Amino acid sequence: MPPQSRRTKTATTDGVVPGRVARSVPKTPARTPAKTPAKTAAKSTAKGPTKRDRIATELRRMISEGELPRGSRIQQDVLAAMFDTSITPVREALRLLEAEGVLVGEPHKGVRVADADYEQVKTVYLLRMLVEPYAMQRAARRLSPLDIDLAERLVTDMEQAAEEGDRARLNASNYQFHFLFYAKCGNDGLAAEIDQLWQKFPWDVLQVLHDRADETSNEHRSMLAAARLGDGDALAKATQWHLSRSFLALGKHLTGRPVADPFDVDND
Repeated sequence: MPPQSRRTKTATTDGVVPGRVARSVPKTPARTPAKTPAKTAAKSTAKGPTKRDRIATELRRMISEGELPRGSRIQQDVLAAMFDTSITPVREALRLLEAEGVLVGEPHKGVRVADADYEQVKTVYLLRMLVEPYAMQRAARRLSPLDIDLAERLVTDMEQAAEEGDRARLNASNYQFHFLFYAKCGNDGLAAEIDQLWQKFPWDVLQVLHDRADETSNEHRSMLAAARLGDGDALAKATQWHLSRSFLALGKHLTGRPVADPFDVDND
């Protein structure tokens, strides 16, 4: 279905927290999410994110990039020293991530990184399928030639980063690629909701699926081709295909068996 593209041989993902970016594309700090309307809308105050928010954002990044493995314990005093702050904002950040399901609190054991749960992943996937293709369809009519050129550079950078095994750079370019479109959907609130869904998806697990590398590259290039034509319907369908293929690969990895696409109303 997707057109041919450069072949990639290592890590793959369909989106993630930003990291280090190649020189061929706009630079984004390694530990700072890309600035989009989604991020702006999500800020808790007009002055910027609080200490709690900054700690929570960094913990999400560390988990998504595998720096904090699934099941690992979180030590509050270590985090307080890392962020040069008191225990209070650390506890607030941990409570926030517990509410999101990213962390799990256990009696007499403290807090640990939650395991990737198939049912939770399926729910996030269903919500993403409802909103992301629609946002892409809206974005198709608002993209400029410069936006399309940037999107192509980001796809190329993802392919190069995958070949080199540079996970942080791959994450950054992938996030920027997708949110280049979502930021153009004409609805900042919708873009912010998509950003929240992305934060709940187990990108670290998806990245170990090396056999998805070539498919992911082709899917991104199909999306790019539809965007260049200004074809909103084709862009939405390419996005649906991209999400579906990623989820099916992830579902098989988590359950140990092939799974049916739950977005099909005939599947449970």
